[in-house]
Amino acid sequence: MESNKPYKKTYKKGTTNSRKDESTDVRTFGGELKPLMSESEKADAQVLELSYDFSCRIIRLYKYLNEGKLSKADRDIVDALGRQLVRSATSINANMNEAQHPQSDADFLSKATIALKEARESENWLSLLRDNGYLEPRASESLITDCARINKILITITAKVKKRLNS
Repeated sequence: MESNKPYKKTYKKGTTNSRKDESTDVRTFGGELKPLMSESEKADAQVLELSYDFSCRIIRLYKYLNEGKLSKADRDIVDALGRQLVRSATSINANMNEAQHPQSDADFLSKATIALKEARESENWLSLLRDNGYLEPRASESLITDCARINKILITITAKVKKRLNS
């Protein structure tokens, strides 16, 4: 199901799961969006907050990319790259959330390392979308900058934990 269109299911007369009329059920999502972080808030934020905000931005980007009319080829590309991007970006936050209560330093390091790999993967998907004309440079640079910020923090965190484990 594409996220740009409301969920629709049409029931036709005479089918097994039919209704008496040709009605369409439309599912819309009307919840309020969480405000995204400002640049000043990002400067003081922890990696868990940054990764959550980044995940929210990527989900909204995926929805935006699937809006409007696209050729079948473009729709397939945007959907494939977008799904991969959503998976990797939300995985950063999921792993850092799990790392909040580790069983050991090694467990924490494992989760943080996975989050770092996912951040690098997200940066790759964003670059592919940008370099193939699916993202405007301004939007992509902002997202890539946020991803790079998360990368730097995770590199620092993993290096410190590795040093502590090796000493």
